[in-house]
Amino acid sequence: MEIFSLTLQQMLMMFLLIIVGFVLRKKSILPDNAQATMSKLETFLFVPALSLYAQMTKCNVKTFTENSSLLLYSLVLVLVAIVLAYGLAALFVRKAKGSPEREYQRNVYKYAMTFGNFGFMGNFIILGIWGEEMFFKYSLFTLVFSIACNSWGLFVLIPKDKSAGVLHNLKKGLLTPPVLALVGGIILGLTGVANYVPDFIVNALNNASKCQGPVAMVLAGFVIGGYNLKELLLNKKVYVASLFRLVLIPAVFMFALKLVGASEEIQLLSLICLATPLGLNTIVFPAAYGGETKTGASMAMISHVLSVITIPLMYLVFMVWL
Repeated sequence: MEIFSLTLQQMLMMFLLIIVGFVLRKKSILPDNAQATMSKLETFLFVPALSLYAQMTKCNVKTFTENSSLLLYSLVLVLVAIVLAYGLAALFVRKAKGSPEREYQRNVYKYAMTFGNFGFMGNFIILGIWGEEMFFKYSLFTLVFSIACNSWGLFVLIPKDKSAGVLHNLKKGLLTPPVLALVGGIILGLTGVANYVPDFIVNALNNASKCQGPVAMVLAGFVIGGYNLKELLLNKKVYVASLFRLVLIPAVFMFALKLVGASEEIQLLSLICLATPLGLNTIVFPAAYGGETKTGASMAMISHVLSVITIPLMYLVFMVWL
């Protein structure tokens, strides 16, 4: 019940920040281009600072060796999730072949069934409840998810005639600031160079990292605020997709991990990663390449609202089960 209470408080705080972002957009307190500014701050400053700080201060040969299995488990989970997503997406958009619009919608559902908001939302939850020690492990665990999200995920969300191919997008995914910061932090930690980084730089990274969660939630509300709320609520398929994303998919993976004898820590990290709501990439990627964004906006809004209840309940059920 303590974990349930802490998680519920964290989710309510998150929801409040989403509402703030929504109001800022609807009341035109901030200009529409503030969305791009906040997104770039997250991508180029706050998330890299968070990853770099965590790895520099927590990663060394001993801790990395002890947690290397996290990378293997996450790789298996990502591959299985992608395979399942192809089948699940067909349940939401049937007979897509021959219709570019329906085929693209199916791709949006493929992405949604594979990835939750494991980055912004997952970071926010784990830091608020379990702290920096667990975040170090979580960042290692989600490294493979980040690469897959920014390569295969980008590939399926870009309209096909504008896609540059899997290899190009894989390279692009590997060179994103959050991934580079994560890998750079691991190298600095493993080599011991992190011990010689001046304190003022470490403190700057620490302070910048604390902005990641709040700004991400405000950004989510701001993006949703750019759409007609009533229209977003009328997409019945999105409610079913949200149920899959928030409850059914993480539950299946949790039972599977239990059956193969995965440690409680692996199961907890998997739950944090998999039970998060649908992220903003189903809006951001299509918008950048001229794709349809309404479905993604509906997914983001409905799943984020529902997650205020589902995430605390999922943690309560599985924490008792563990």
